[in-house]
Amino acid sequence: MTADDFGLHPALNEAVQRAAQGGVLSAASLMMGAPATADAVRRARELPQLRVGLHLVLADGRALLPPSQLPDLVDAQGRLSARMFLSALRCFFLPQVRRQLAAEIRAQFEAFRRTALPLDHVNAHKHFHLHPTLLEIILAVGRDFGLRTMRVPHEPLWFAARGSGAAGAAAAALLRPWTAMMRQRLRASGIACNDQIFGIGSTGAMDEATLLEILARLPAGVSEIYLHPAVPVPGTVSATMAGYRHADELTALLSARVRLAVSRPDIVRGGYRDAFQTANR
Repeated sequence: MTADDFGLHPALNEAVQRAAQGGVLSAASLMMGAPATADAVRRARELPQLRVGLHLVLADGRALLPPSQLPDLVDAQGRLSARMFLSALRCFFLPQVRRQLAAEIRAQFEAFRRTALPLDHVNAHKHFHLHPTLLEIILAVGRDFGLRTMRVPHEPLWFAARGSGAAGAAAAALLRPWTAMMRQRLRASGIACNDQIFGIGSTGAMDEATLLEILARLPAGVSEIYLHPAVPVPGTVSATMAGYRHADELTALLSARVRLAVSRPDIVRGGYRDAFQTANR
């Protein structure tokens, strides 16, 4: 199980630490330019059992490089656009945008390497690495940093429908060709990836009942279950997470019933590297 947006807020970092020490959390995806990244890195160094990956922020977040180096990507405050469809079009058609994205991606990989944490996996905020052009840039840059595993946001239709109804199932179905192409490209590059993911259709609402149902219906292969746990704070962890039930997700990760459910002998827990080391034995 993975916590996304590690480094976004101290409340999320605290939840990651608690869930890794006393619960079932086994991995976290780290943002390199977020407000609480330094705090997240400090905590991760105290948690050798926690697998940490790079959560590339290429939309709806703060870039690492200064605005002067990313004139076509960020505003005056250094924030990347949240208008992902428009950003995707510009990435595809404009060479200067691709060059700036490559520079920002490299800066984030370099920042992760400076933490000296082993790189467990790579994914992107808002699953933006589904974009074929972005994926190619990530693969090209990632080779220099030991990229070996990536997340494919392929969610079972039953789970997408459980969280978001018919609209969620339809959205998941529409992504099928893209996730299939992504998987094919990763395998051609020698990059290992998960078989399915759980979390998109119930983002911010991965409570105990949800985790127990996933575990009861867990399919064969490598599954990633991702959440956004946080300890309670006044207001919200992020303006884009209004309505997220962060505390319920932390409670689920600390649940004795969930711990019992993941203790089955057929379930191997850990990060991406653990999953594929086991599969290759």
